[in-house]
Amino acid sequence: MFRRALSAAGAIGLSLFCATAAFAQEAAEAAPVANPGNNAWMMTATVLVMMMILPGLALFYGGLTRSKNMLSTMTQVTAAACVSMLIWVMWGYSLAFGPTSYEGALGLFISGGSYFLSSVTADSTAATFTDEVISEYVFVAFQMTFAAITGALVFGATVERLKFKAAIVFVIIWSTIVYYPIAHMVWGGGGLILGWGALDFAGGTVVHINAGVSALVAAYILGKRKGYPTEPMPPHSLTLTLVGAGLLWVGWFGFNAGSALEADGSAGLAMINTFVATAAGALAWMLAERVAGHKPSALGLASGIIAGLVAVTPAAGNSGPFGAIVLGAIASILCFIMVSKVKPAMGFDDSLDAFGIHGIGGMVGAIGTGIVCSPLLGGPGGDDFVISAQVWIQLKSVIVTILWAGIGTAISLYIVKALVGLRVSDEVEVEGLDIGEHGERAYN
Repeated sequence: MFRRALSAAGAIGLSLFCATAAFAQEAAEAAPVANPGNNAWMMTATVLVMMMILPGLALFYGGLTRSKNMLSTMTQVTAAACVSMLIWVMWGYSLAFGPTSYEGALGLFISGGSYFLSSVTADSTAATFTDEVISEYVFVAFQMTFAAITGALVFGATVERLKFKAAIVFVIIWSTIVYYPIAHMVWGGGGLILGWGALDFAGGTVVHINAGVSALVAAYILGKRKGYPTEPMPPHSLTLTLVGAGLLWVGWFGFNAGSALEADGSAGLAMINTFVATAAGALAWMLAERVAGHKPSALGLASGIIAGLVAVTPAAGNSGPFGAIVLGAIASILCFIMVSKVKPAMGFDDSLDAFGIHGIGGMVGAIGTGIVCSPLLGGPGGDDFVISAQVWIQLKSVIVTILWAGIGTAISLYIVKALVGLRVSDEVEVEGLDIGEHGERAYN
């Protein structure tokens, strides 16, 4: 009887042990759970980047145009962002960050799988830069806002003459063959530029060089506005432009600090760098105006703000505050020279200086990140950080981005030209795109 009871107890104990072991194994294999605090921060950062598009960029660009093209400019920016969001969830996220890693060379340029977000659920997660994870839907939405604003930035070179339907078709084609591959190369698993070890914290190559170079190509292919450069074409509302610049600056904290993917010290570093680099860029532009013999202007202040923001984007979490200040100031001065001296000498019509600020500022920031990341300059680089080696990697990434964006944009524009045409008629351009394209006026 005792033996039988002992055997029964042993069997129960063994079953409990097996159950406990199985439970422990299941617990060890359980999927990671997203940190609610990091999720909350990343949702906030996503909304901040959305504010950069609407109303930030729409007002910034709209105020810089002539009043007869105000609504057209804002409509192109907003509609392009809407289209970008839809195609991002259809195929863009898959091509940039999809779960399928292609073998060989193809995997260096695109991912695959998860079209229409088929593999994403409320429980799936995305990795951060530590052992933490965030909800994948949050990561998808955050990256979606980057894709949405980058395409819209290109229109800074083409406003006041590009057809609305051409803008929409362009964004679809350009995003597919230019933005998504570059995003994968820089940030996606197995990407070419990521594999080199390039530093791009928040989009110096992916967003700014990409959009800036694309804008330059678009300006050349589309041609100059009627009357440029002999007729004066001043901004119709610097008030709205400054409002837009302020909204862009505030939203940029989501852009930069959000790219840490966690609410941690790296996000804090990106935040303070976004403050000080931007302040340095704003003041440096106005100082450059003064040295050039002009009065320090509100337009210069707004331009310097954007130049500083652009330059610090790749370095936001890869630089100490002093390095960010120097980077913002130098980039702003070089952008001023590009806009005020080089562009008039070259004769192209980059209407709102998308290349002069985003392209040049992005290049300075991307290459400069390889310098300011050094711990010798207060950056977070490790003890084995070598400036010359990192600068070479940064330079290679800039060259690849320039070539991919330039060639891809030319292909995109010529396809659009064959499908729907590029420019509005001479009559519409003279009358204004607000009336000619949309049948409305910004002001009565």
